[in-house]
Amino acid sequence: MRIPFVVTVLAGLLLVCRGARGQETESARLADGVRGEFLHTWHAYRTYAWGHDELKPLSKTYRDWYGESFYMTAMDAMDTMILMGLKEEADSTREFIATHLSFDRDVSVKNFEFTIRFLGGLLSTYQLTGDARMLRLARDLGERLLPVFHSPTGMPYVYVNLRTGRVSGTVSNPAEIGTLLLEFGTLSKLTGDARFYDAAKKALTVLFGLRSSIGLVGQSIDITTGKWVGTDSHVSGCIDSYYEYLVKCARLFGDEDCLRMWQASVGPLNKWIADTLHGGLWYGHADMATGNRTGTLSGSLDAFFPAVLALSGDLRRAGELQQSSLRMWNRYGIEPELIDYAAMTAADSGYALRPEIIESAYYMYHFTHDPRYRKMGEVFFDGLKKYCRTEAGYAALSSVISKKKTDSMESFFLAETLKYLYLLFAPPETLNFDSVTLNTEAHPLRRTW
Repeated sequence: MRIPFVVTVLAGLLLVCRGARGQETESARLADGVRGEFLHTWHAYRTYAWGHDELKPLSKTYRDWYGESFYMTAMDAMDTMILMGLKEEADSTREFIATHLSFDRDVSVKNFEFTIRFLGGLLSTYQLTGDARMLRLARDLGERLLPVFHSPTGMPYVYVNLRTGRVSGTVSNPAEIGTLLLEFGTLSKLTGDARFYDAAKKALTVLFGLRSSIGLVGQSIDITTGKWVGTDSHVSGCIDSYYEYLVKCARLFGDEDCLRMWQASVGPLNKWIADTLHGGLWYGHADMATGNRTGTLSGSLDAFFPAVLALSGDLRRAGELQQSSLRMWNRYGIEPELIDYAAMTAADSGYALRPEIIESAYYMYHFTHDPRYRKMGEVFFDGLKKYCRTEAGYAALSSVISKKKTDSMESFFLAETLKYLYLLFAPPETLNFDSVTLNTEAHPLRRTW
């Protein structure tokens, strides 16, 4: 007996719907699993390291970056708790930060880290909750960080004393110079004080103007003279988020200069830094002046670049590069800090619980809705649980080969790694992607001005 065509079509549609429902059920299960792992880690931090910067998960003790605590993990994790719907934990943490955190300290801190973790975290929490105390803390911190820009070039010094304003550190890099405008710019927009935006924008523009004749930047520069100290060019640590912020500042502020700088930068990256080996796309290392290949290294920090390419509209390259990142992860069951992609062997076998490969999977899923990116996320989540989970939170690895753990869990594990995993599996309405721009520490900033 012949089955009527309409019945066949309806049956096919029913199977598709059931398949889609099954995928959503599985994604909801995974999102709940990530949320559970966040709570496992958060409770360990509360038990063994509350009132301190970071949990040391193996010894069940703590680490303070500068000998006294700024409550870095609590600050970094707040908006993750809000997005996960952990209201009790988020509210009590915000109250603790509002009543205990003070930046009036005779301590020299790294401007870059305090900008992306503290300034970004305070601004995002203010926008998510409306708690004016968060904005007051953000403005106070912004004022204390401003002296870093008082250099002969306008590019920031590396360190600043939060109480005295004394600055130090004249050799910096594009990432630490160019990864400030999202936070300082948002502070300007929310307070009406243009000094913050103008200082960070000038630093970014000066740095862009010092690129080589073929359009590349180097790895390190003297901010007092504008002379390059290290001429290796790549998209890895020390340079990475400079490119990220060109795209994201154009997005958040509608800044045409930032868009122009990105468009002038991505072509040289694709010409000189991009590399194809073993049938895969990688971004390696080249000399900034000549474009000559200097290395076939990539790694966990480079894995942010598919997200940036996707955000800029280049989904083809983004997808190819994400596949290479997955290959890097699968080589050892978890990604190394650095891999020689020519030999496919670890050049630096550590793993610091970094989020970038998950971040890119989240961006790729958002733009394509291709379920393989959620499958990638499941691979990453399984690897983390298998090799890094401890009785008290999660531990970094000293080697992805031996899988030996080390007594370290940086705050970005709660701010970024688990947040991106959760967002990858959670319903899209958990965070309206189109209305926010995530800073390099995954703190969401909204254009409310």
